[in-house]
Amino acid sequence: MAKSFGDPIELTVGEHTVTVTNPEKPYFPEVGVSKLEVVQHYITCGEGILRALRDRPTTLERWPGGVVEGARISTREGFKGEAFYQKRVPQGAPAYVETAHITFPSGRTADEIAPTNLAVIAYAAQLGTITFHPWPVRRSDVDRPDELRLDLDPGPGTDFRDAVEVAHELRALVEEIGLVGWPKTSGGRGVHVYVRIHPRWVFTDVRHAAIAVGRELERRMPGRVTTKWWKEERPHGAVFLDFNQNARDRTIASAYSLRSKPHAPVSTPVHWHELDEVTPFDFTVRTVGPRFLEFGDLHAGIDDVSYELTTLLEWYDRDERDHGLGDMPYPPDYPKMAGEPKRVQPSRAKTDPPTTRT
Repeated sequence: MAKSFGDPIELTVGEHTVTVTNPEKPYFPEVGVSKLEVVQHYITCGEGILRALRDRPTTLERWPGGVVEGARISTREGFKGEAFYQKRVPQGAPAYVETAHITFPSGRTADEIAPTNLAVIAYAAQLGTITFHPWPVRRSDVDRPDELRLDLDPGPGTDFRDAVEVAHELRALVEEIGLVGWPKTSGGRGVHVYVRIHPRWVFTDVRHAAIAVGRELERRMPGRVTTKWWKEERPHGAVFLDFNQNARDRTIASAYSLRSKPHAPVSTPVHWHELDEVTPFDFTVRTVGPRFLEFGDLHAGIDDVSYELTTLLEWYDRDERDHGLGDMPYPPDYPKMAGEPKRVQPSRAKTDPPTTRT
């Protein structure tokens, strides 16, 4: 018989009732956080998490047994872990759970949750969803992103402070061309910066815009920023701008999402000036709710203005035309993409034998 962790609790979430089963189940046992606390976190930060997810096809990162020692997540390569990514609407979902029909790079399709109200998020958390991974599109047009995502990922020899340094230069760069970036912590060592864009461009265009940003940052901060996709090519001490987070079916943990780490961190919107003052450990399931109640959603204005990608795409074309810098490799599970260079890490690339003259 399965162990019980308390009687079910019914929560009123907007116009709906969400039943939380096993509310006392340890979801982050290292810090004593229960399943009910996870659900309540998302309700407390409801306005913010719904702003981040509304009408977006959203992959659910589910840890039904909690983030416990030894638990691992299933992978694309076939490893079956205790946790998994759910890209299709769960069977038996309530009628108020709406979906978006999406197409993966492979050509396969799915109906994925697209939250329209807070009860959907609470329901997903009750299923063991720790992290919400939204696409950068709305269900009204799932092929044209309305968000440019700039993911600063510290590499070997770097940490959060290095990502912050690059983030400030990134802010200056985008503001020079009339864009506004909205920063948040990643929930790990990195920094995410979002730019709202007009949904005019397809995924390949938005990805090219991210590549252009990364290349310009490389020029401004030589040795401190890299766009090299292969880890073996990245210089020690550089922060990687992960342009492939803008490829189709690549997602980033949303604002206010918990991350699957033992101390229950949360990916949290911040003011630009706060980046120099905070650490990733400041934002957890125990601290972000009270912060939200005091200050509200720091991304509250993110949808007010959308921007053009014209300048960034001109930069991409310039680099290709004048410097011979074309497209970059896609993730390994993607089909071969038009214009993509050879997708093999340099140390494994076969070289042609030298030509012998006669």
